[in-house]
Amino acid sequence: MEQEQNENEKQIQNQEDGQNHDSESENFIKGLFCGILLVLICAAGTLFYTRWKIAKIQSGTTAGVTSEKLDLDLSKVKRKTGEIEALINAYYLDEIDAQQIEDTLYTGMVAGLDDPYSVYYTQEQLESMEEATSGEYSGIGATLSQDPDTKEISVVSCFDGTPAEEAGLLPGDVITGWNGNPVSDMELSELVSKIKTDPDEHLTLSIERDGEELEVELTRRAVEVPTVEYEMLGDQIGYIRLLEFDEVTAQQFEEAMSDLESQGMEKLIIDVRNNPGGVLQTVCDMLDQFLPEGLIVYTEDKNGKRTEYTSDEEHQFTKPLAVLVNGNSASASEIFAGAIQDYGMGTIVGTTTFGKGIVQKIFYLSDGTGLKLTMAKYYTPKGHDIHKKGIQPDVEVELDEDLQNQSSISHEEDNQLKKAISILQEQDQE
Repeated sequence: MEQEQNENEKQIQNQEDGQNHDSESENFIKGLFCGILLVLICAAGTLFYTRWKIAKIQSGTTAGVTSEKLDLDLSKVKRKTGEIEALINAYYLDEIDAQQIEDTLYTGMVAGLDDPYSVYYTQEQLESMEEATSGEYSGIGATLSQDPDTKEISVVSCFDGTPAEEAGLLPGDVITGWNGNPVSDMELSELVSKIKTDPDEHLTLSIERDGEELEVELTRRAVEVPTVEYEMLGDQIGYIRLLEFDEVTAQQFEEAMSDLESQGMEKLIIDVRNNPGGVLQTVCDMLDQFLPEGLIVYTEDKNGKRTEYTSDEEHQFTKPLAVLVNGNSASASEIFAGAIQDYGMGTIVGTTTFGKGIVQKIFYLSDGTGLKLTMAKYYTPKGHDIHKKGIQPDVEVELDEDLQNQSSISHEEDNQLKKAISILQEQDQE
């Protein structure tokens, strides 16, 4: 899991990946496109095999592989795809987009693994994924959403110190135009792409606010996504909410901890509810600030090769600690909670986590595209395999039913948070 998604995993925020196909079409496309792919590969000699070897070298699994391998009948595939190609050329009614077919056939080959976490990326998709996990991008610093019925695109929030905030955009503003162009027929992903990639750094958004039409001038620039929110609660309890584990999260977390310490923090709650995960090295860097010297997490690949991630002896958090989790706490969030639980460093509060205990790695192909493959399982310091099982909280607390469908919950009504606070207060009295 050098990098992962949330297939929400973050794009998975307002723009979650996924298209629905009926099973017959999926099977046909997978077979067809895998075949075409291999015809192209055969025409290029040993290109596929070479890239496969490179990928195995990159993953450190070139030697001693005894597990099942992909072994296709290339002559059969070449013959069958040749027949299909001839029929398409002879009879298909509409225009043929060769690039789309090529991209889809690679996608179909990986889809044949029947693993939702293994994905082929076009060059554009790869760049978008990398930007999402970096926590930095070129844009205006606003979160947008689209009404599924009306298709209205509106502002959800603006990050502090960004062009959106500085220009005066407000939550609830409905975006009606972009640089003089209407957005009524646009999907959210299309508008976001145009805002982020337009060669002109200056842009004008037409908005509707309280029935009034306004134009807002903005200058696009590099924006760092805030992935950490924090505040001091009553009784000197620090509260940190981790939205994701991006490349910028460790630094933001360190700054939050330092600020809370300067305010006299005596107890701490870390909230990873609804956190889909992120970058493995990021969560390890953060846990290094909490754990004693020892194992943080380890992975094992298909050949039994074990890779360990460890903490040093320079830092160890010794104050009362609670970690909030729920069924949407996944991957890196589970690594965080699992390590805290195994070391007895804090109390895990909430409901059983998602149960994503597998690791993905991005392989970069020679033409600028990429391949994300599931390549290992990870285990907690005590050797627990949590895949499809999740982490059981030390104190199980269901979120009140009337709160479960709310997009925003105040601290005053959050019964899970209240329980974590009471646990820390009880520990403080012992």
